[in-house]
Amino acid sequence: MDSGPVRRGLWLLVLLAASFCQQAAAAPPAEPRAGELLQLLHKDCGACHGLSLKGGLGSPLTPQALAGKPADSLVATILNGRPGTPMPPWRPFLSEEEAQWLVQLLQQGGAR
Repeated sequence: MDSGPVRRGLWLLVLLAASFCQQAAAAPPAEPRAGELLQLLHKDCGACHGLSLKGGLGSPLTPQALAGKPADSLVATILNGRPGTPMPPWRPFLSEEEAQWLVQLLQQGGAR
């Protein structure tokens, strides 16, 4: 039996797990930046996604609404926006690490 496909599959799982662990471990930004990001989330994002983040012009940003959505895809949406929709790119205002932290916060329900 050729163990090549099995070995490649195991390596793929290891890489995916490492990627997940890296995203799951997004370190919170130092104060006062963390407070600024929370304010941006609730006021700027909340202007479209609803002040309680339960939806409005934009879709809900609740843990239930984000369940099953890949974190890297959500980060890309935050940073690059969605062309042809009202979702603007936030890259000029956020680093990738900050966007990862916000996504983690939203997915875990800690953005209240």
